[in-house]
Amino acid sequence: MTEPRGPVDSSRIPRFAGPATFARLPRLDEVGHADVAVVGVPFDGGVSYRPGARFGPAAVREASRLLRPYHPGLDVSPFATVQVADAGDIACNPFDIREAVETVEESASGLMDGGTKLVTIGGDHTIALPLLRAAARRHGPVALLHFDAHLDTWDTYFGAEYTHGTPFRRAVEEGILDTEAVCHVGTRGPLYGKKDLEDDRRLGFGIVTSADVLRRGVDEIADALRQRIGGRPLYLSIDIDVLDPAHAPGTGTPEAGGLTSRELLEILRGLAGCDIVGADVVEVAPAYDHAEITSVAASHVAYDLIGLLALGKA
Repeated sequence: MTEPRGPVDSSRIPRFAGPATFARLPRLDEVGHADVAVVGVPFDGGVSYRPGARFGPAAVREASRLLRPYHPGLDVSPFATVQVADAGDIACNPFDIREAVETVEESASGLMDGGTKLVTIGGDHTIALPLLRAAARRHGPVALLHFDAHLDTWDTYFGAEYTHGTPFRRAVEEGILDTEAVCHVGTRGPLYGKKDLEDDRRLGFGIVTSADVLRRGVDEIADALRQRIGGRPLYLSIDIDVLDPAHAPGTGTPEAGGLTSRELLEILRGLAGCDIVGADVVEVAPAYDHAEITSVAASHVAYDLIGLLALGKA
């Protein structure tokens, strides 16, 4: 077996020089095949408030230059354990949401051929729907843990079915989620009405609020999530606004009272051993960021996701 090709050696080439790939990893076309591929989707045509997440993939890649090859929290060297590569960006139509959704689905499905698992950097949360479609093509209906300040199970905005607030309702309607094992984590903030919660419950979702995380602690929450998921194939979708604006100001719809970056990372690490089949990190809008706070947080979340996938492959 060929040894995985890892990142550029930062003891020989400074981190502020060299390729602008995620964590300075090789490009997918340089290695031919990857066990885990990082792919960007610079699309924000589905946002309902602040635009700008189309610049998220580039900002997260830039912030990832400081990542190092050994993950002590998971006790894994992901880039040495499996081949990880940067697959570049999926270029989709910025003016036509339906066409963009179709492009993301087809491109993601193509990248997954041969067993590659994707860590996708958005882009707005609209892209979760085509990514879930691609995962379900390969694995059947998947379990979902959705980390977000918001439910994202609304029906329409201005009559539009495909937006960043609707992907998980569409996913349930399309039968691509295992509704025995779907849960939101980190939700908070005002809703349009109590019916939002009733509709969400009817769709099968459980809810772990940010206040639940505060009161119950990360270990108990992670254990409860593992029990809900069981051995099912699991997709993780992480809206960076699950973090409090103090930890992620650079996002489109910030809500006070969110998770800390430490809480989010520790909950993710508590999912080690789950059958994770794909993941995304979305809604980084760098124009609203300060000192790369949000991009740095997102790059570390993506690194933890890669570590979890490397453990699963190993």
